[in-house]
Amino acid sequence: MADQTTDKPRAASRALAEPTVHVRHGWVAGLGLASLGMWMASYTPLQVLIPTQLQDITPRHKIVALAVVTGTSAIAAGIATPIAGTLSDSTTHRFAIGRLTGRRHRWTLSMALLAAVCLALLSQQKTVLGVAVLWILFSAFQNGEFASLSAAIPDHVPIRQRATVAGWVGMPQALGLVVGTFLVVAVFTGLTSGYLVLAVLLAALALPFVLLTPDHPLEAEHAEPFSWRRLANSYWISPRDYPDFAWAWFTRFLMSLAIAMGTLYLLYFLRDKIHYASLFPGQTAADGLLILIVIYTAGVVLTAIVGGMISDRRGRRKTMVTVSGLVIAAAALLLTFVETWPASIGAAVLFGVGFGAYLAVDQALITQVLPAARDRAKDLGVINIALVCPSAIGALIAAPLVSLGGYPTLFAGTAVVAILGSVLVWRIKSVP
Repeated sequence: MADQTTDKPRAASRALAEPTVHVRHGWVAGLGLASLGMWMASYTPLQVLIPTQLQDITPRHKIVALAVVTGTSAIAAGIATPIAGTLSDSTTHRFAIGRLTGRRHRWTLSMALLAAVCLALLSQQKTVLGVAVLWILFSAFQNGEFASLSAAIPDHVPIRQRATVAGWVGMPQALGLVVGTFLVVAVFTGLTSGYLVLAVLLAALALPFVLLTPDHPLEAEHAEPFSWRRLANSYWISPRDYPDFAWAWFTRFLMSLAIAMGTLYLLYFLRDKIHYASLFPGQTAADGLLILIVIYTAGVVLTAIVGGMISDRRGRRKTMVTVSGLVIAAAALLLTFVETWPASIGAAVLFGVGFGAYLAVDQALITQVLPAARDRAKDLGVINIALVCPSAIGALIAAPLVSLGGYPTLFAGTAVVAILGSVLVWRIKSVP
């Protein structure tokens, strides 16, 4: 007689269901803290510690060295993110680690710990090769954490709440830079102590979200079987089958490229073009960078939250993405024509206001064009390639632009790319 259990339909998996219940403030706060630690550890070294480290190692070739370190690490991040997302999507409760029985949290914690180790080792490097290798490894692990954290919003947050939550969670992307920069410029001023405090915070701030929030387990019968072919296919989603996803990827790529081009050499711009130390004796270009980051962060905090709430209430995503992108372009154009410290402050205001609204609304838009619930982390990993790989391409574009045409050429190019990203978002049809 046939086994009756084989004829029963499989129960729906909560891990794959479309969320319908609003998440609470504690859940948002936990995800925000984990994101804060991750972005502090990612952005602060790139803006302050690594440029300073390379300045000491090779002062004559610092621009090329920074481009090489940034570019190679971005490639590693782009390779790692979809793989981490695929593994996260396929993880079932059979492979639980202690109380971590869901799909995402164990990956968040393990990637954060490995990235923290890389930061600690990075603090001791005395060669460009050593800095590059450790930053490549860090970028791979950090983006593995990013893949699992990114999937938390479509896993748990209903569509009508997503832009608001994305605003609160996106805010640490800017806040992490200002807090991290303050810590390494004003409190932990040594290179080693700066790296170590970022490593500790990266791991510690992930713990509340990992230990105190739910993480729905995926039953084995609902999981796609692992295969190397499926892993290799993690990098490809057909533009013909999913055109809106393709346009969302391309527009995020353009906006991320504009951001990478416009910010990569900001410390050197303040030091070598604005001559910040001469304008304000007793201060360094790093102090000026901190001031700009604080101003920019205030704009991000304001518009990320307000913009997300407005977008959720009106349900219109593309208009706000376009407006925010054009404001970012305006910031770049200001520095194209006016290379002064007051213009830098004005550009920081515009950039913060534009980028804050963009963070919240674009993330919500992207979660609405994901092809399948089963592959949320993998698909967001593909989207995140458009976030991290522009760092490599931006470095390759920015270095010759600065060398051949100076900083005005770099910022003009930044504005053009931002405008393209703002306009092409209208090619997405399924989201208003």
